[in-house]
Amino acid sequence: MKHAAFALALLAATPALAQEENDTLRDGLDLFSEGSRMILEGLVDGMRPMLEEAQPFFEDRMLPFLQELGAVIDDLTHYEMPERLPNGDIIIRRRPDAPEPAPLDDDPGVEL
Repeated sequence: MKHAAFALALLAATPALAQEENDTLRDGLDLFSEGSRMILEGLVDGMRPMLEEAQPFFEDRMLPFLQELGAVIDDLTHYEMPERLPNGDIIIRRRPDAPEPAPLDDDPGVEL
């Protein structure tokens, strides 16, 4: 009889214990989330001067380069993974099943 009463008391206490564990887990996750946010904010604040210094380079040099590269490479899915040759050259081959690329405005074509 004592065992039945103990089992019944244990079953009655289980939801309360589970709720307490859920609350503890939720509190821990909230603390983890807050700590992660604080770390990321600190990183961004620390990098802000460097990013502001690099901004003109990206706007003046990198953006035009990337726009020009985007015009030459129509869709990255039309290309295979890059291959590095022993001499250091990198080749990016167009997939055999890719559609013909649109001609570039200043492309004179190939004379044979």
